[in-house]
Amino acid sequence: MTGFSPWQARAWAQAMAALDAGRLPHALLVGGPAGLGKRALVRALARRLLCASPHDGHACGQCRGCALVAAGTHPDLIEETFEPNDKGELRKEILIGQVRRLGEKLALTPQIAAAQVALIHPAEAMNRSAFNALLKTLEEPAAGRYLILVADQPQRLPATIRSRCQLLRLDLPAREEALGWLAAHGHDARPAREALDAAQGNPGLAQEYLAGDALALRRAVARELVELAAGRAGAAELSSAWASDRPALRLRFAGELVRDHLAQRAGGPLSDPLADLPRTVGIAELGAWFDGATRALNALDGPLRDELQIAERLVRWRELFV
Repeated sequence: MTGFSPWQARAWAQAMAALDAGRLPHALLVGGPAGLGKRALVRALARRLLCASPHDGHACGQCRGCALVAAGTHPDLIEETFEPNDKGELRKEILIGQVRRLGEKLALTPQIAAAQVALIHPAEAMNRSAFNALLKTLEEPAAGRYLILVADQPQRLPATIRSRCQLLRLDLPAREEALGWLAAHGHDARPAREALDAAQGNPGLAQEYLAGDALALRRAVARELVELAAGRAGAAELSSAWASDRPALRLRFAGELVRDHLAQRAGGPLSDPLADLPRTVGIAELGAWFDGATRALNALDGPLRDELQIAERLVRWRELFV
């Protein structure tokens, strides 16, 4: 299909082979790292399943079903994701009421198409009650009903859910394929390599970095960590600056830079923006700092102010090198 990346095309071919053979499962779990185009793939699959006149294995784009899907008004396409709370802010969980509503709709006869398609994303954001409610839908499949779960971290779904779904994975491509895809999207080789390294081999995330100032921000975080380790910057001033501008991204970059530094010290092939750090601090201490950064990142937007979370990590970073 035009517009698919090579890794999307491989997953699409697998799904179409199952559909053509009459083996596309009632419940499909589409999993893989964020940024690889899982949602675009799933929406193309939904269009194909709801199309009245598919052509060459794809939705025709012309029938009434295709027009309704494009308009977001197809009655046989159900989608559940984060909903706003009473304050108008998006929730961070998918709730039991949403899953029950989805199950009730799937129990009805399709109104227009020969099938019904229900999408839940990100599936790992369902809370425990929602997972339990979903089990009933998974255990009582009806003909022509397709439930598609999309997850960046499918391992976070309960085993009872995963065991009832067929997994369709989008995996990180080989480095040369990823670089070729970035080149085809107009990115020069040198920044593409830097972005792909920063994105841990994820070309979709690398393209996001290349489209903005994320690489410059990552370089700045690396410089600041080196300066702080050398005593040429203060933890208080730095934590205030980090908290005021994309704190989660800065803290994530800091953790990834330390992880890559540890890999390079162990003989890994990655470039190392933290190469100027003193080698007086051992791998175990740096590893413990990385673990703490991961916990702090998960705690952002929690009961403690972001600046306090970041300040604790930066103070600890400075103490490592004193």
